[in-house]
Amino acid sequence: MSAAVNGLPWTVLRLHRAALLGWGAFVAAVTGFLLWTAGVKADAARAELAYCAHHDTCSIKATLDYDGAVRLTATLLCYSFLAVAAWAGAALVARELETGTAQLAWTQSVTPVRWLVTKLALPALLITVGGAVLVPVFRHAWWINPDRLGSGWTSANVFVARGPATVAYGLCALAVGALAGLVLRRSLPALGVSFAVMLMLNQLMQSCRTDLWPSVTRTGTARFDPPDTAWQLTNGVIVHGKRVANPEYGHCNGTGTRAEQCLADHGITGYYSVYHPDSHFWPLHLMETGIVLAVTAAATAAAFRLLRRRTA
Repeated sequence: MSAAVNGLPWTVLRLHRAALLGWGAFVAAVTGFLLWTAGVKADAARAELAYCAHHDTCSIKATLDYDGAVRLTATLLCYSFLAVAAWAGAALVARELETGTAQLAWTQSVTPVRWLVTKLALPALLITVGGAVLVPVFRHAWWINPDRLGSGWTSANVFVARGPATVAYGLCALAVGALAGLVLRRSLPALGVSFAVMLMLNQLMQSCRTDLWPSVTRTGTARFDPPDTAWQLTNGVIVHGKRVANPEYGHCNGTGTRAEQCLADHGITGYYSVYHPDSHFWPLHLMETGIVLAVTAAATAAAFRLLRRRTA
């Protein structure tokens, strides 16, 4: 292997050092913030909740502050892939094609395929390592949250931030950005397309997330409320064998003659509830991670195929 090939990783690091250092700074800053939050804010929130348990009136400011910090970091982690998509689309591939830097490299004993492999491998490694640090730290901060007021696992941002989907979205953004750069060969159009595609993919996954694993349906003659940790999808009554969600006469609950008469008057034979228990988090999360990684593999394969065709 020539010196040019041996030096290609260092060339990539030098060309994109600002972005790579920025990613390192982001990982360090978020990690430090989460550790500080878990070490300082959590104690204040626990003390506050302990006080509230024995008093009728109290303040939950510390609890809200802790929950707000968790939600903020969940949002940053969940949507960090958008920054990756914008950078990969604009700077990683398209800019070098636009300026002719890539073509120059291909004349220096560096094949187009090896050029693209190095372009993708180094950022992918840093994204994976960064995610391997951020996700466990976030899970620790989320787990010790004294009262998950708004940061339960059903939150769209928390759902992604709590597991490997964070890394999967980052790798997918890298592949989509590289493909957009190869197709468009212009920085700004590639930036916009890769950003839009990844945002659409994320929104699509959010919309069908609850369908990625079979939900639990519970029926009975009395209304059933799932646990607070469950993801409630729908509930209602069963009328003549058919489910009716949230009817006006859904108040026929309880036992006794009056409740039975109320049920009979409306033809209600029971109640139902559809939900995901908290044990479904990992099946749902891993299914979404697998789908995003499949998109990543498809975009990567398409990028290499396009590159071979254009440089044949």
